[in-house]
Amino acid sequence: MFSRRLDWCAKPNRLSQLLAEKRAAGAEILDLTESNPTRAGFHYPDGLLRSFHDLRALRYDPSPQGLRHAREAVARVYGVDPGRVILTASTSEAYSWLFKLLCNPGDVILAPRPSYPLFDYLAALESVRVAYYPLFYDGCWSMDLGALESLVNERVRVLVLVNPNNPTGSFLKAHEYPALVEIARRCNLALISDEVFQDYSFITGAGCLRTLAAADEALAFCLGGLSKACGLPQMKAGWILVAGPNHLADKAIENLLLIADTYLSVSAPVQYALPALLDSRHAIQAQIRRRTHNNLQTLQALLAGSALRVLTVEGGWYATVQLPRVLAEEEWAARLLLDYSTWAQPGYFYDFATEAFLVLSLLTPESSFQEGVRRLLALAQRTLDG
Repeated sequence: MFSRRLDWCAKPNRLSQLLAEKRAAGAEILDLTESNPTRAGFHYPDGLLRSFHDLRALRYDPSPQGLRHAREAVARVYGVDPGRVILTASTSEAYSWLFKLLCNPGDVILAPRPSYPLFDYLAALESVRVAYYPLFYDGCWSMDLGALESLVNERVRVLVLVNPNNPTGSFLKAHEYPALVEIARRCNLALISDEVFQDYSFITGAGCLRTLAAADEALAFCLGGLSKACGLPQMKAGWILVAGPNHLADKAIENLLLIADTYLSVSAPVQYALPALLDSRHAIQAQIRRRTHNNLQTLQALLAGSALRVLTVEGGWYATVQLPRVLAEEEWAARLLLDYSTWAQPGYFYDFATEAFLVLSLLTPESSFQEGVRRLLALAQRTLDG
């Protein structure tokens, strides 16, 4: 009766079951996975919600591309033409529209591994498949361009970049971009650059590309949204910036507007509030940057000289810790939860190709983060001594 697109295994994994059991038993869990800024103790600017007191929001005046003044606000952030901006309700919806735009059923998108475990689900709902190209670590994260190119065939239509990557925190490198453009142009691929974390960087210098918003060599779509830019995931507003050669970008916008007109998903109140919300982003971003920088420094200092290693992180909200392979990473996470009431996600949640890794959220309140890392160190010492 139901579509095969929904033939997913919904059974909780072992760690989710253990976490639920611990909480049901009344245990107080120290959570090193917190990624929701509205629950992380930040202060939002006074009067932020006054931006929703706009009587124009009472009138239904749909615009498939998004209201002009809202698109202008996004365009100012990136320094682009508002005509190249299309509003969506979320980054997930942006992916959905772009897969509709670029792919036929059975086509393939290329996405990075490790990365956030979302692409399989989004692709399946659009009846397309995902092939993963590897990122490799050699002191910093890089794209395996040879492996990527070996995956390209006549069914591949899209190359997804997550910039910076979630959870590795790696930016697209300047020396990688020309090779990607050459592959895209030669193989008639579009680039999707997921840039939701671009405002949160730990590095300076010209070696990394922060955005493809000004790209003109190949058709590219840059994704962003209020969830990360303003720490407001509940406001449900995102955007697509269309870049590339004019004849391709114009045709892409024309077709995207047909898709957008079918759904008309972005609410009027958030569109009218968008300029004020974006103007307020600096206050919340400053707090997030301070928190993530402090937690990263704490992590590096506490793990220095231990058997645990912090992998290089260039941006975003997460850090990856490599542990000795005396245990599988699921067992590390399980023992940390059972014995120390501390929750961290194993690397396989993000499709890490090897063992053993834990992914920690740098958004965690600082005192909790420090205590959680100390507990992880205690577990490691006990295990290695054991």
